[in-house]
Amino acid sequence: MAKQKKHKEEDEVLVDVGQSLSKVEHFFEENRKSISVIMVSLFVIVGGYFAYLHLYQMPRETEAQEYIYNAQNYFELDSLNLAINGDGTAYGFLDIADEYSGTKAGNLANYYAGISYLNLGQFENAIEYLDKFDGDDEILSVVSVGSIGDAFLELNQPKEALEYYKKATSSSDNSFVVPFYLKKAGILAEQEGDLKASAKYFERIKKEFKDSREASDIEKYIARVEAKINS
Repeated sequence: MAKQKKHKEEDEVLVDVGQSLSKVEHFFEENRKSISVIMVSLFVIVGGYFAYLHLYQMPRETEAQEYIYNAQNYFELDSLNLAINGDGTAYGFLDIADEYSGTKAGNLANYYAGISYLNLGQFENAIEYLDKFDGDDEILSVVSVGSIGDAFLELNQPKEALEYYKKATSSSDNSFVVPFYLKKAGILAEQEGDLKASAKYFERIKKEFKDSREASDIEKYIARVEAKINS
């Protein structure tokens, strides 16, 4: 009886599987045209993406890297106008950012253009191009945001400057650049009368970045702010 029951159960499973396969075959038969269209569309999309990547985007990236090398040389030589606008033969950062947008080099050109404008005292332009930079480098991403804060401070907009210093220091824990902007934020917050916020910026340097250059004299900043708070 047990064997018969087992065989019966196995037969039922086979019947269920057969019925399921039949339904699948029936579905594909009825929707053959739609499925074919979908498969062709997927092939076109995937093929188009790889064609775009290898035949268009990668060559643009290579070209942009070649151009930005020359502009970076001018930047290092402090020839900032040539770095920004080019020398008549090779592109400057503005051309690279415009002509090669969507490439890594084009994105980096926004950063360099912004820093160049900041050093030239053209603060609105500095903000514009630094704001376009979208980097994942742990140093450049902090410096770009912090430099926007510097530009706003030069434009006598301390509230906006402080917001960008705060943004720069809250998105990273890099021990090289974060303490630098924390100290700027602390000093500016103190000048603006937000003593509690100022103390927090200074205390963070003391606790989290005790080996940084900014930490070497941070105690006097903390003491000064605390004295103001308690006065």
